[in-house]
Amino acid sequence: MTNQPQLPIPSHFDRRQVGEVWRVNYQDLAAAAKTWAKDHEIKPAAEDKTRICLVAIDVQNTFCIPQFELFVGDRSGTGAVDDNVRLCEFIYRNLGFISSIVPTLDTHTAMQIFHPIFWVNHAGEHPTPAATMITLADVETGVWQVNPAVAYSLAGSLNEDNYSLLQKYALHYVQKLSQDGKFPLTIWPYHSMLGGIGNALVSAVEEAVFFHNIARQSQTMFEIKGNNPLTENYSVLRPEVLQGPDGQAIAQKNTRLIQKILDFDVIIIAGQAKSHCVAWTIDDLLTEITAIDPNLAKKVYLLEDCTSPVVVPGVIDFTDQADAAFQRFAQAGMNLVKSTQPMENWPGIVL
Repeated sequence: MTNQPQLPIPSHFDRRQVGEVWRVNYQDLAAAAKTWAKDHEIKPAAEDKTRICLVAIDVQNTFCIPQFELFVGDRSGTGAVDDNVRLCEFIYRNLGFISSIVPTLDTHTAMQIFHPIFWVNHAGEHPTPAATMITLADVETGVWQVNPAVAYSLAGSLNEDNYSLLQKYALHYVQKLSQDGKFPLTIWPYHSMLGGIGNALVSAVEEAVFFHNIARQSQTMFEIKGNNPLTENYSVLRPEVLQGPDGQAIAQKNTRLIQKILDFDVIIIAGQAKSHCVAWTIDDLLTEITAIDPNLAKKVYLLEDCTSPVVVPGVIDFTDQADAAFQRFAQAGMNLVKSTQPMENWPGIVL
């Protein structure tokens, strides 16, 4: 397989439907994948000499379908849809090279620190999502305070002690973000809600991932992140804040996934959004790599045409920050590549 050219795109894939939601017909798709593997002499992933992992970050309806809550449109207005057309085609063309796919799933409930209900002002109003960033000064001066009712749901009872502890933690949280050079606390619309349709993979991507699973006989390695109510979790490898104000652990970095990813010979990264979950995941991966062996950065390939930054027209544009982050990753030894380039032409890769 490794000496063969890129594969054709299967006839079931329709790029015009990538921005839509539909039910994947698993049984028919499984039969088609088995036939496809036989016709194109695609071997099981267990036989791969070069083990290649594709990490697809948060390729979910919430971020990738125009009608959903946090569609990543970038400056073009169609960013995530265009990215996913290319991502699906990349998976199909390189089906015989990709050993494993790790789709991450941003997964939330309503009462989390970055959702409106968590905060109130003196009038009892919640912050406007996507237009509010809560700063350290906002919390110190009481512009925004923890909603007292949240303490009941998060701590199991509503009393003064629980509320004061939560308010103390909130102050610590925004302080920690500032100290660590993280983005300010952004209040997002309710999104990627557990049990909701926004949480699901984009149908076209799910279809491609399932097709790969059957054709390569390689279990898709889904990774859930973001369900801790007390911290944002842009990176799949670690939450934004790991400790409370008294040093107690409130979250942990994902050591298991870090080790699993680094065990591959080649790591390919794509997904949404370039400025947030993708950038912070890569940054955390680079931190781990630097601590082990900086040369390992050379085995990381970033699909720069399969990811887009957060842009809210007239409100915020993270394009420049995202591009600067990717340049920093490249300077550290990671490879910026296009999904349309044949993998055998990527720098330094051995297939």
